[in-house]
Amino acid sequence: MHTNEIIETINLENPELYINRDLSLLEFNKRVLAQAKNEAVPLLERLNYLCISCSNLDEFFEVRVASVMEMVAIDPKAIGPDGLTANEQLEQISIYAHKLVEEQYQVLNEILIPSLNAENIRFVRRNDWTEAQHKWLANYFNDELLPILTPVGLDSAHPFPRILNKSLNFIISLTGKDAFGRNSGRAILQAPRALPRVIQLPIEETQSGPADFVFLSSIIHAFVSELFNGMVVKGCYQFRVTRNSDFFVDDDAIDDLLLAVEGELAMRNYGDEVRLEIDAACPDDTVNFLLERFELSRDRLFLVDGPVNLNRIQEINNLVDRPDLKFTPFKPSVPQQLARNKDIFAAIKRHDILLHQPFESFSPVVDFLRQAAASPEVLAIKQTLYRTGADSPIVAALIRAARAGKEVTVVIELRARFDEKANIDLASKLQEAAVHVVYGVVGYKTHAKMCLVLRREGKILRNYVHLGTGNYHPKTAQIYTDYGLFSCNKELGEDVRRVFAQLTSLGKVTKLNKLLQSPFTLHTGILEKIEREITHAKNGKPAKIIIQINAIVEEQSIQALYRASQAGVEVKLIVRGICCLRPGIPGVSDNIEVRAIIGRFLEHARIYAFSNDGNQEVYASSADLMNRNMFRRVEICFPIESKRLYRRILHNLDLYLQDNTQAWLLQPDGSYLQLLNVSNEEPVQAQLMILNELQAS
Repeated sequence: MHTNEIIETINLENPELYINRDLSLLEFNKRVLAQAKNEAVPLLERLNYLCISCSNLDEFFEVRVASVMEMVAIDPKAIGPDGLTANEQLEQISIYAHKLVEEQYQVLNEILIPSLNAENIRFVRRNDWTEAQHKWLANYFNDELLPILTPVGLDSAHPFPRILNKSLNFIISLTGKDAFGRNSGRAILQAPRALPRVIQLPIEETQSGPADFVFLSSIIHAFVSELFNGMVVKGCYQFRVTRNSDFFVDDDAIDDLLLAVEGELAMRNYGDEVRLEIDAACPDDTVNFLLERFELSRDRLFLVDGPVNLNRIQEINNLVDRPDLKFTPFKPSVPQQLARNKDIFAAIKRHDILLHQPFESFSPVVDFLRQAAASPEVLAIKQTLYRTGADSPIVAALIRAARAGKEVTVVIELRARFDEKANIDLASKLQEAAVHVVYGVVGYKTHAKMCLVLRREGKILRNYVHLGTGNYHPKTAQIYTDYGLFSCNKELGEDVRRVFAQLTSLGKVTKLNKLLQSPFTLHTGILEKIEREITHAKNGKPAKIIIQINAIVEEQSIQALYRASQAGVEVKLIVRGICCLRPGIPGVSDNIEVRAIIGRFLEHARIYAFSNDGNQEVYASSADLMNRNMFRRVEICFPIESKRLYRRILHNLDLYLQDNTQAWLLQPDGSYLQLLNVSNEEPVQAQLMILNELQAS
């Protein structure tokens, strides 16, 4: 049998060729947690990585586990591409998540707390409080906590209270009777979210060290009896409930998307329970009482040795002034063509400009809009906003432009998960300034990152565009790696104008010159480019694909990459998070390498590069290879046509492919091998090298 015949007999839909997306996401979180153990990372940053792994896990339960639980209720026999039913997924998730949580608390208690202690950054336990500390904390409890804490005794007149999503709570066991002769034996205390979860002890008043802290939960445990006068507190145990936070808006039954999102947002804190975290010291009868109350099985229970919400320890980073225990600060560079030319439109007109955040500054994007707002030649500005802030300089520039009489249109995606409230406030703020605000297309999230400025230059109307892989958010631009392109290419500008026309008006799909766009041409466009590499390989020509992305889930794309590997195409994938493709399977993915980079900055850029028999093509995009990005969102994928610029991107990709310090290689079984532990070569750290190169240029 010939090789081609063998290839054709392999069923590329075989479930054994696919990794479960949720287990892959948990593997990503494991890689984040590994940074908390990495001694090459500054100590306070290691604590930060621990907190990030915890907040990631929160969102995982709020969204992904909640989704799988809904699948169990709707169709328990449904099977995913990986061959697992929804119930089997939940079983696997439970095993993996429990191991991950156990490791998180081991890292905190056995590694980070002792290391912090050695640096005189201490979490002082109740048993170790000095007399002066105890006195100050008692006063703190009476003055700051007692007036706002509201314990609820459980009886027929006081039913179990509604527990907010991810809030800190205590269940308290009591004996004795109160003034009315009541005692059900239990009470619930909810800690208001406004309270800090770690309290710094003042040096002068407590004779403490310069960075001594006490957990809020420790203070409440120590003085909880003050809330129950005349009764005896037998036990006080912290707990936290995670709820389904992915809300549903029926696109076919709404008249006003803004009102619909506002209505659902109000219910987010009270969705169905998906996880229960309890202090490991809590007695079984109390644990069972809480499980029954929240109607959760024991596989949704997590008994923890420490604060139930590790995310809030992140406050320590801001409270401790120890630069030696944090990443070295740096000043992002500005491209020379912009540093030399204060007129950003003149600089763009000379040639396209590429920005690479956070190594390069986000300020040129703000300057682009500020100059557009102030320029008499500018007639109109159109902008998409997915995640930003109401106090953003981007928003301020748009408001100034509208007040200056320019036509300003903003497409706001109200359903950017966990930013819905901010985006609703943002929409109101812009509308008050007479900005035209639309919410995109019902049924499709607008995830594209693009800005268009229409400028009259003599007798010519010229479109200037900024297209990006990341959000217009100055703060995330300091920690997320993303590319942005400035251009006044006529065809590209016309494409962007047409996409905005789709979003703000009605009409058929129009043919685009250069852009690929979801949900219309992006998916087919990427598949066609993969097939073209396959054809080159079959014709004996060199063929190579490099994709840098956040997630690969979509089956047709995975199968196309498998076919490319079978044909002899060299496939290099740099996937930060979820990867459902299995590399290194004989006869299927021998020619595919998948690596993840976990470093100081969050890898967020999406790049698609095809060697194309020497006619190199490089695209940047807002879209990952996921079903939602390909079919249920408005996304754009834009070409980097300047040789100078795409060679720079290819150089960066090559550095990522050489990285042996922050890189992890995906194995055929779905696990990851950290190259730091196995490579004997000269250390290569891609993020640091890119930063140094741009600082020196």
